[in-house]
Amino acid sequence: MDISSPNKNSIIVVAKAEGFLIKGIEDKLKENSLPNQFAELTIKELNRVNEFAELYVINLNDISDDDVEALVYLRDKVGESDSQIILIGEPKDIEWTLKIIPPTELLAQFERPFEMDKLIKTVEKYMDSAEARDKKKRILIVDDDITYMRTVYGWLKDKYYVGMASSGMQAISWLAKNKADLILLDYQMPVADGPQILSMLKSDTATEDVPVMFLTGKDDRESVMAVMGLKPVDYLLKTIDKEGLNHKIDSFFVKEKLNKLGK
Repeated sequence: MDISSPNKNSIIVVAKAEGFLIKGIEDKLKENSLPNQFAELTIKELNRVNEFAELYVINLNDISDDDVEALVYLRDKVGESDSQIILIGEPKDIEWTLKIIPPTELLAQFERPFEMDKLIKTVEKYMDSAEARDKKKRILIVDDDITYMRTVYGWLKDKYYVGMASSGMQAISWLAKNKADLILLDYQMPVADGPQILSMLKSDTATEDVPVMFLTGKDDRESVMAVMGLKPVDYLLKTIDKEGLNHKIDSFFVKEKLNKLGK
């Protein structure tokens, strides 16, 4: 299959080599009108297709310690996006890989030998949901606390398309490739803190109008007043629970829609 020009929302079939099994998966996906591209399990190849990946299907045949760096790279890229991973391999290879890629990034795992039809149905269901996600409002969470960020992701992912960035630079990189309808921004982060990131966003014509809510543990008056001039749409404390956060975000989008309608 031609891999020179990946398509948006592609399924990326990953392996150390494009062998018989991989070609069979590619052909079966194509038969079912599922866009896919092949990529070798290398950082260079994964970087080439990352922008277009909606789902990674990884064949773990011949996986070894030499592949750790590429798997870590893939894990980090998936963590920054809303893409998912399907693993195919022997039980021992899947177990080894799960020490690098956490189960939270997995859509499914198939132990060899596996049923091709079940794989295709799993992919079809996911890609259908991906199409639905494209119609959802897009929220970017920016927080260096990975555990808290993933918690918030879990709270919002069923209703919104959610991206994640653990630093200001990652956020800017994400926004260069994706549209955001709202940013949830942590106040206190290393290198560039929340106010600095918001200031950078406001100074760029491409992102100056993206609404930003602070989601932070800093509740002192000095911290709040320091960012009011940058006009965030809200300032929420991390003590807020799932119901409270969803209510705040839902209310914001309803108000925004009414404002656009002139009401």
